[in-house]
Amino acid sequence: MTDEPADGTAESLMEECLDDIDEFMGTLQRFPDTVIATSMRIHLAALLRAMIDSDGCSREDVRGFVAALEQEALSSAES
Repeated sequence: MTDEPADGTAESLMEECLDDIDEFMGTLQRFPDTVIATSMRIHLAALLRAMIDSDGCSREDVRGFVAALEQEALSSAES
């Protein structure tokens, strides 16, 4: 599920995207965490569905992504 640019800047693109998302998340502080998490889940589901529909990734890719997300989220919560 990685769309790596031909010029090898995937890492810098990821960092830039994460910075933008972090900045945006700061604007959502007025909402409870559960509202933000649920809204992000809905948006992520739509994005993943669009990627499957446009052959940007396979269903197996999404299953692996979701499993990794669950692993990361739950292992952080258990710490």
